[in-house]
Amino acid sequence: MNMRIASIFAICLGATPLWAESHASGDAEAGEKVFRKCKSCHMISDDEGNDIQKGGRTGPNLYGIYDRVAGSVEDYRYGDSIVEAGEAGLAWNEENFTGYVADPKGFLASYLDQTRAKSKMSYRLKDEDDAKDVWAYLVSVGPEVEMDAEEEKATE
Repeated sequence: MNMRIASIFAICLGATPLWAESHASGDAEAGEKVFRKCKSCHMISDDEGNDIQKGGRTGPNLYGIYDRVAGSVEDYRYGDSIVEAGEAGLAWNEENFTGYVADPKGFLASYLDQTRAKSKMSYRLKDEDDAKDVWAYLVSVGPEVEMDAEEEKATE
């Protein structure tokens, strides 16, 4: 009986991150270490106000960033360009996140097709693997993400 319970427990533990893996190709553990660079401006605090990562408040809270419309955290004053990008349909996924953190101003200029686009984020995380790892970390500590129909078919 104990072996059966241990097996079920092990299966549950192993299955937990599957939803995160389907939305992130990086290494969440490595991303937690890289996130230290981000903490000077960003925090991760869940919907109940519990700190996952204490950090600065210069940037928005990154909890639940997966599929969030850009520029949409309440009570945070975004720059005009990121709000405009969100209104134009920009939502955060791994590709958009890694592109943005590599060159925030350049990403917004390209996305909006406006050379005058600006970003309040001056830091650049140029290493693509680091950016993917941070994305994987953010997804792993965020709320559970529902798989969309295409992803469900791919895992069946």
